[in-house]
Amino acid sequence: MKIAVLVSVGRHPVSGTARYSRNDAAALTMALSLAKVHGATLDVLHAGDPANPALQEYLALGARCVEVLAVRDVPSAPELQGDAVAPLVARLQGYDLVLTGTRAEGAFDSGMLPYRIASALDIALVGAAVDLTIRDGSAEVRQFMPKGLRRRIEVKLPALVAVHPMANAAPSYAYARLREGTIRPVATQASGNPDDLAWTTRPATAKPVRLAAAEKRSGHARMLSATTTESRGGSVVIEGSSVEKAQVILAYLREHQLVDY
Repeated sequence: MKIAVLVSVGRHPVSGTARYSRNDAAALTMALSLAKVHGATLDVLHAGDPANPALQEYLALGARCVEVLAVRDVPSAPELQGDAVAPLVARLQGYDLVLTGTRAEGAFDSGMLPYRIASALDIALVGAAVDLTIRDGSAEVRQFMPKGLRRRIEVKLPALVAVHPMANAAPSYAYARLREGTIRPVATQASGNPDDLAWTTRPATAKPVRLAAAEKRSGHARMLSATTTESRGGSVVIEGSSVEKAQVILAYLREHQLVDY
């Protein structure tokens, strides 16, 4: 069995300093456990800058080697690097299981990378995983759901699993492993279309404001209205021309001071 873990560069929520991504660290911890139990081959992959010091922290978290696929910059978007999907898809051919975080922690991360890779590889994708077991050529995933709910999904391998931040994984940091591990840059031939990363810039437009009459009732009356059905007043205008109907609406807006003309 071959397992791959995709890791990214995270960002500290307060200082903004580059660090390992907590989501990807949970995915790496789960992959290390699976590789140990099933005797699988484990590769840790990153698409970006091999000189980024944050990648060394994945070595301390248990990765023996982080393979970095060099991704060129996009001149039209200096804040972004080239599309990472094409080189990752070319490298991930033949893997039985791909693990990654739900999304990265940078400023321009959309969380679409797992979906784009799974679509390009034509494999199944399971998101928000908190636990994972492998048996008989399939993976049983326990999936995070809102309000504390969980559900189990069985998917045939090969598959891509996006790990939820609340996964049952506790990464362990060891400085000795950081010194022993290596960062290995790899030249890639595959490249994405720069037009796929083009950002469209346009002036901001004001959203329409919903006009609502000010609530003049007491708090007790409002709570009662939430549990009972009552008439809130108003009138239904069916007869008359469009001008007469417009006059009724304008009179209502003026009565509740929603317009000043």
